[in-house]
Amino acid sequence: MSGYNGKILHLDLTSQTITIEEPPDSFYRLYGGGSAMGTYYLLKHMPAGADPLGPDNILTLITGPPTGAAVSGQSRVSSIAKSPVTGGIGDAQAGGFWPATFKRTGFDGIVIRGVSDTPVYLWVHDGKAELRDASHLWGRITGDVEAAIQDELGDQKIEVMQVGPAGEKLVRFASIINMSNRANGRTGMGAVMGSKNLKAIAIKGTGKLQFHDPAALKALAGWGAKEFDESDVYTMGLYGTAETVAPQQDDGGLPTRNWTSGVFEGFEPITGETMSKTILKERDTCYACVVRCKRVVEIAEGDFEVDPHYGGPEYETLATFGSYCGVDDLAAISKANEICNKYGMDTISCGATIAWAMDCFEHGLITDHDTGGLELNFGNAAAMVTLTEQIAKREGFGDVLAEGSARAAERFGPAAQDLVVAVKKHEVPAHMPEVKRSLALIYAANPYGADHQSHEHDPNYTPEWCYTDRMAEIGLLDPQPPDNLNAQKVRYSLYTQWIYNAMNSLCVCQFVFGPAWQLYSAGQFAELVRAATGWDFNLFELMKIGERTLNLQRAFNAREGFTKADDTLPKKLFKPRKGGPTDGVFIPPEQLDSALDMYYQMSGWDPEGRPTRLKLEELGIGWVYKSMNI
Repeated sequence: MSGYNGKILHLDLTSQTITIEEPPDSFYRLYGGGSAMGTYYLLKHMPAGADPLGPDNILTLITGPPTGAAVSGQSRVSSIAKSPVTGGIGDAQAGGFWPATFKRTGFDGIVIRGVSDTPVYLWVHDGKAELRDASHLWGRITGDVEAAIQDELGDQKIEVMQVGPAGEKLVRFASIINMSNRANGRTGMGAVMGSKNLKAIAIKGTGKLQFHDPAALKALAGWGAKEFDESDVYTMGLYGTAETVAPQQDDGGLPTRNWTSGVFEGFEPITGETMSKTILKERDTCYACVVRCKRVVEIAEGDFEVDPHYGGPEYETLATFGSYCGVDDLAAISKANEICNKYGMDTISCGATIAWAMDCFEHGLITDHDTGGLELNFGNAAAMVTLTEQIAKREGFGDVLAEGSARAAERFGPAAQDLVVAVKKHEVPAHMPEVKRSLALIYAANPYGADHQSHEHDPNYTPEWCYTDRMAEIGLLDPQPPDNLNAQKVRYSLYTQWIYNAMNSLCVCQFVFGPAWQLYSAGQFAELVRAATGWDFNLFELMKIGERTLNLQRAFNAREGFTKADDTLPKKLFKPRKGGPTDGVFIPPEQLDSALDMYYQMSGWDPEGRPTRLKLEELGIGWVYKSMNI
C-alpha cells in the first residue's frame, strides 16, 4: 500500500514478546497515523483509570503516510500515552532523522505495553526487531547513550530515540529525545517510557519506500525549495523560532516573571538575532527539510559552557527559562536547554515550574529552608541553572519541582496554588491569550492541556494580516480583531484546530504545512497526502481526520472523568497584567465561558464538552461512545 508499510510493531515488555499487526487499508485511511492512530490503541486496549506510570499504560510511536519522502516537513513522529502530567491524553511530536529512518525499517509505528523487569532497549532494523539489555546504559545522559549504542551495534548512522535520567527517575514532564536534541517534549512521554524500563529504541532502515506518485512529490519538494526564500518561514530559517522574542515583547505578549507582566526589560540579550550574532554555531535540519530552523549553539568558556551536540534554545525555552524567570543571560538559558536535552526534560514545563517557584519565593511562600539554601529570586540565573539540574536528577528541592508546578503547589497551600500558570496541570507555553484571544479558548479546551501548536494564532486572521487566499481554502472569509472571541473567532479556532490535529495524525511539521503563514498551504498538505497514498484525498477529508483526532482525544478524557470544569484557565490569567501594551489586560471569565459554550455546540458535543454518539457516528468511530462509560 502506498505511503505506508502496512505493519505496526507491538512490543509487550512484561512478556518480552514482539508481534506484528497488519491493519487493513481502511484502518489507515480512517485514522491516518500519528495522534489519531495512537489514541485509537489507547481507547481499544487500555483500561480506564490506568496509572500513567504503571504497566497498563500504553505508549505509541507512530509516523504518517508522507514520512520519509524527500519533501520538507515530513519527518515527524507522534507519541501518545496517558499523561503523567494531566491524567488525560498525552500527545507530543518530534522531528529529526529518526522518523524518516524508522519508516524505512518496514514499520509504520510501535505500540508498547507492560513493564520490563530490567532495563532494555529495542533494536529495529529492516523488518526485524529484538530486545537487548540496557543495564549498562541506565543512568547515562543522552549523548553518551547514543554513542554507546552506535558503537555496540557497529554503525554510526544508527538513529536512537531514548529517555534520559529524568525519564528513568519519573520526572513528570520528562521527554523522549532523539539526536540528543529533538524532543517529544510535552505531556511527560519520557516518564511513561522510563516507567516501562525501556531506555531506547535504536533503528536502522534501508528499505525503499513505496509512494503513489513520486513525480508529484518531487514537484512539491521543488516548489518548496524555490519559494522558501520569499516565504514567511525564511526568517525562521535564519533565527529559528527565537525570531518571535522581539515581536512578542512589542505586543506585550512576552510572559515575564511568571506571567506577572507581558514585557521584559531584558529581552534584547535573549532574542534570535542576538543568538545568531553571538553563540550560534550552525543551523541544523530535519530529514530533507529546506527550512533548517534548528539552532546549534556553542559556548566554550565562562560560567556556562555549552556543548553544541545538544542543540540550542527555541523561543519557548528562551521565554520559560528567560523572561518567565526574569533571566536575561543567554548563556545560562542555553545551559538550561543543554541540561534538559542531556537528561530528557520538557523545557517549557521545567522553566515554567522554576518560574512558579521563584514567584512563590518572592512572595515568601517558599523559603531558602525549603530550597536547601538556593535564593530563588527572579533574575538569579545561577540558581535557575542549578535547579534545572536538580530537577533532572530529582535531588534537593528539584525532587519537589520534578512533580510539576501544580502538584508542587499542593505542598505549599492555596496562595502558592493561585500562582500556578497551568491548564489541566500542564504548564502554559509562552504565547499570551491576552494578545491572542483564541488561545484562551484552545488552551482551556485542548485535550492535553495548554498547547500553543494546536491551532492557528489570532494575528493571522485579523483584517490587517489575514492570509486571505489560504484561509478561504478552509472556508474562513471573515477576519476578526485579535481580542474578541465571537462566533466567527470560535469557528476559526475550531477549523484551524482540526488542521493542526490532522498534521499531528498525518505527521507533518506545523512550521512547514498549514492554513496561514507556513511554506505550504493546507491545500498543498492534502496534495502531499494524495501523492503519497494514491487516495482521492481532499481538504474535506483532511479536516475530518483532524476532527476525528480531536474527538478521539476528548472521548479519552471523558472516559477518564474530565468534564467542563477542567476546561478552564489558571486564576492568574483572570487578573490584569502589569506594564507595557498589555498593562491592565486580563481574560474576562464570562468571555471564556461564552466561547466554550459556542465551541462545544459547533463541535457537536454535549454541555460538558463530551463527544455525542451522533458526532462519533458521523466521524465513523461510533464504537468510541460505549468506551466513554457515560
